[in-house]
Amino acid sequence: MLTVRSVIRRECLSPMSNNNTRNIKPFYRNPIKSVALTLTTAFGVMAMAACAQTADYSNPDMAPVNDLPNPYTTVEGYLKMPAGRAWGSTSAVHIDIDGSSVWVAERCGANVGACVANADVDPIMKFDSQGNMITSFGAGMITWPHGIEVDHEGNVWVTDARDNRGAGTSTEGVEVYGHQVHKFSPTGHHLMTLGMPGGAREPGYLFQPNDVLVAPDGHIFVAEGHSNAEGSTARVIKFSPSGDMVMTWGSYGTGPDEFMQPHALALDSQGRLFIADRSNDRIQIYTQDGELLDTWYQFSRNSGLFIDENDVLYAADSESGSVNPAHGDWLRGIRIGSARTGEVQYFIPDPQPDCRGTCTAEGVTVDRNGVIYGAEVGPVGGIKRYVRQ
Repeated sequence: MLTVRSVIRRECLSPMSNNNTRNIKPFYRNPIKSVALTLTTAFGVMAMAACAQTADYSNPDMAPVNDLPNPYTTVEGYLKMPAGRAWGSTSAVHIDIDGSSVWVAERCGANVGACVANADVDPIMKFDSQGNMITSFGAGMITWPHGIEVDHEGNVWVTDARDNRGAGTSTEGVEVYGHQVHKFSPTGHHLMTLGMPGGAREPGYLFQPNDVLVAPDGHIFVAEGHSNAEGSTARVIKFSPSGDMVMTWGSYGTGPDEFMQPHALALDSQGRLFIADRSNDRIQIYTQDGELLDTWYQFSRNSGLFIDENDVLYAADSESGSVNPAHGDWLRGIRIGSARTGEVQYFIPDPQPDCRGTCTAEGVTVDRNGVIYGAEVGPVGGIKRYVRQ
């Protein structure tokens, strides 16, 4: 029998199957079915509201969310490097607009300094659905690729969170570059740069840009600041589609509207901006004009975020218990749940639980078939693929 309680229980426990406003036929010949459908849809809306009201995700001391099913199989080595090139560190992975090809920004076979020392190596690569690399570009332009975005026109945006000074090679007589955001066409033509080269905490510059996101209306958001040191840069910047700064918000700290390493960005279907406030072990949710709407701790210490068209939220924790021992009660891995209700439903744990570095996925993306790709800094590095059984 259909009751409000039964629908609420179903919606709270199964947020990923909740899609009450989609795939509904507009007309039923059978009036009983029509009434039942109307009631189910109405109860579903009530259920989502009830879930949000009963769950307190804003408590920083909430119990760890670890004990969840994992219906995914891990596949290693699916994305294949060309002969003579090995995977290095990467935190930047994003699905193409075709829904199946994968873009990766990789750190030229190692981690810090490798793209400066190997300036002829392309850090930006596109792989087809069979895992073959089909396009690459960006050599000599990016020192330390950190975040990546593919906009609605298929253009590729990459953040460069360091510069070419102090990377183990001499920069005497060499033009300084880095601490910028670059926009490329799908074929590698350079279209736009945000930030003056070299980086600084002054107008016109960026400093340690972590991630970039392009909204459907073309506005650009950049999450800035990759340090936990007191007084570090920690903010979000909004740019116009043409690259002019519109506004900024946030500063270093632990309170509301403050950040410690705003590390990743994602938008849900309502246009809400999700910010992975990594070193505060939380997600802060905003309007696109910087109004704080909510704070969530249930997805753990997030390095990467991705929200699909059905508002399924994929949150990658690469540091709990290793880089951040204080958050060790929370297990590293990818948590999967609802961006609408906040419920976490699945958890893919780090297959190397004893790893002491930045382990398992730091960046995360999902293709049109629900296959997850996780970008790893190391010690393993490269990309893992997670396929639902």
